[in-house]
Amino acid sequence: MNDLRRVLRFISPYKKEIAFATVFLGLVVFADLSIPRLIQVIIDNGVAEMDMDVILRTSLLMIGASILSATLSIANTFYSVRASRGFEADLREAIFKKVQTFSFGNLDDLNTGQLLTRLTSDLTMVQMIVSMGVRMFIRAPLMFLGSFGIMFATNPNLATVILALLPVTFLLVFFFIRKVRPLFTQVQERLDYLNQVLQENLSGIRVVKSFVRSDYENSRFEKANSELYGTSLKMNQYTSIFFPIVMALMNLGTVAIIYYGGLQVSVGTTSVGQIMAFTNYLFSTMFPVLMISMMAGQISAASASASRIMEVLDAVPEVQDSPEAIQLDEIQGRVVFENVTFSYRDDGGDPVLTDISFIAEPGEKVALLGQTGSGKSSLINLIPRFYDANVGRVTIDGFDVKDIKISKLRSHIGISLQEVILFSGTIRDNIRYGSPDATEEEIIEVAKMAQAHEFITAFPEGYDTLVGQRGVNLSGGQKQRVAIARALLVKPKILILD
Repeated sequence: MNDLRRVLRFISPYKKEIAFATVFLGLVVFADLSIPRLIQVIIDNGVAEMDMDVILRTSLLMIGASILSATLSIANTFYSVRASRGFEADLREAIFKKVQTFSFGNLDDLNTGQLLTRLTSDLTMVQMIVSMGVRMFIRAPLMFLGSFGIMFATNPNLATVILALLPVTFLLVFFFIRKVRPLFTQVQERLDYLNQVLQENLSGIRVVKSFVRSDYENSRFEKANSELYGTSLKMNQYTSIFFPIVMALMNLGTVAIIYYGGLQVSVGTTSVGQIMAFTNYLFSTMFPVLMISMMAGQISAASASASRIMEVLDAVPEVQDSPEAIQLDEIQGRVVFENVTFSYRDDGGDPVLTDISFIAEPGEKVALLGQTGSGKSSLINLIPRFYDANVGRVTIDGFDVKDIKISKLRSHIGISLQEVILFSGTIRDNIRYGSPDATEEEIIEVAKMAQAHEFITAFPEGYDTLVGQRGVNLSGGQKQRVAIARALLVKPKILILD
């Protein structure tokens, strides 16, 4: 619950909208509570006395109250939606910006499927609390207290009948919340895993087809989907039992009011109009309890989602600038490894690199040779500080890479990773991704250096050829050459080709 409170701090910029929504909602409740009272006047003073003047006047007041309620509801919705959607947009942006600060180590801990879930369903779940909460958490108490106040002021004996139903109702609400709260958490976890399976399948669908593993993937997805379905069904079963019981209590209250009120009418201590008004006020009293129950379930789900969101926002980038980090605007490009040992795990797991030392002079071409899994990619990932060495140090021009601002360090390095990632857009857009202001001549020059110009110009659209998802319309070699051209365009002092 503490995580939910922390997430809800993002609503602070929208205090004015919340205030306006609250005022309008209070006026809506006032208008709605006046209608049963007006019905009582029509029945007791109009119908019973056959006074058409009272009926007409009061009916016009009811119409006015209804129109006022509808108008104020529109105003309330306008401001509450502005607040909730603004909150959602700000929180989504905060999560996205946080992910941009993550090091490779953080991204190893949170896979793409998990991050997508937090940016979509988890975020939506929390946003619903703001959207519904602005209306329900304000409307429900006002309706509940207002209805009870009017009933006790009008007929305390009849109001006691409704009061007797509340302990049973609150007991049901407590039971409902206790049962569904852990299920909401499980649903989000199941959805998280389902998204992970789906994301892996879609990104690797060509591998699945190549190895004829569709049946295996179908069974894997079916299992994840079935687990989500089972947990969701169990949660909905409690909901399907709870709400009919509460509705039955409301109907029981209606019968009790009519019966007990009828006895009072027979002795002249109440009126038919009061019974009609109390029947309406019964729903105005019990319906907020239903609303709060629904919100309690949503809060349980939102609390679980908020914890998962805060897991992202609270994550500390494993690689970040030190307070004394320097700019280092110019470098020669001398790279030195001094007794470097590196492990992907901080708890003393088996090192990938052990006591590595070498020097790469400016302008020198250095090839790293070794068996698959020997740590070549791990070694070069230490130069731009995708990871930090556990022991020893990596220096550039005598400066420890940990003492250089990360943005400056990486601006001097051009890198073509082992896994080539191309973005949606044109070939030109992908080449100039790291240098958005590059001229056409510069783009063509690096494309020629990467031996990509020839196949690019062979396309009908040339450099304006749209690259499909992950570069699907390019061969592996073509994608690699585009990636090399992209690395060359930043004019790096250190070029790394993995």
